[in-house]
Amino acid sequence: MANLIDTIGNTPLVEIQGFHNNPKVKILAKMEGNNPAGSVKDRAALNMIRSALERGEISKETKLIEATSGNTGIALAMIAGLYGLDLELVMPSTSTRERTLTMEAYGAKVTLLESMEICRDYAEEKAASGAYFILNQFSNPDNYRAHIKTTGPEIWRDTDGGITHFVSAMGTTGTIMGCSMFLKEKNADIQIVGCQPTEESSIPGIRRWPEEYLPKIFDVSRVDRVIDIAQSDATKRARDLVKKAGIFAGMSTGGAFHAALQLADELDEGVIVFIACDRGDRYLSSDLFG
Repeated sequence: MANLIDTIGNTPLVEIQGFHNNPKVKILAKMEGNNPAGSVKDRAALNMIRSALERGEISKETKLIEATSGNTGIALAMIAGLYGLDLELVMPSTSTRERTLTMEAYGAKVTLLESMEICRDYAEEKAASGAYFILNQFSNPDNYRAHIKTTGPEIWRDTDGGITHFVSAMGTTGTIMGCSMFLKEKNADIQIVGCQPTEESSIPGIRRWPEEYLPKIFDVSRVDRVIDIAQSDATKRARDLVKKAGIFAGMSTGGAFHAALQLADELDEGVIVFIACDRGDRYLSSDLFG
């Protein structure tokens, strides 16, 4: 019988119908909310912790620290608990209460600070003191390697190699980097499309980083196109997905879906896969579905 960690990955790929009129273009959602901690970040969190343990970089005596906007922190809290590891998560104070409570339920300590950039600085300073080990999802190759090992191969398998466009929100950029690396090896013509917020928009899970905070794992050459997403469009599409397609997910998923629909309008034919990265229940105290 599988243990909980074995259930990470192999999430469903489902077709979204009724949003565009071209039968030669398929839009498929990769349902990452089906992971046990509820998001695509389960994959990266597992690979970062497991790989660090295998290399001997951490042990059960190690104190871990990580800055997170939510989903990675929840996944790390679950997996750290399963491995018996001590974990402090540093998160912006604007994050929904559900996220904080979920991390604490899994046993993590949560520190709330003003912004994501301040959270990252705080975690790195604590790690520099030597008292903590930082996994640092923003510069850790084990983040994107998780998607070379799992997400990319699953998408290729479940589309029978027919995928033409891959769409993902860009936060740490681990998902889009790893999937790009794998899918482009299979077919260099597959278009990799990233989503970032417009200048005036705030979309949880999608970032428009200042240059000095751009994730070190990000390689712009691996993304064929970046689509700017307005907060209003991400919100609308998240609401559309739950009401019309039964997919209960957050605003970053709405943003990726909006980009997928934009692509669908431009194509004569194709298979578009977008990442439905988490579950909507962690946004209920916000105004996303209000």
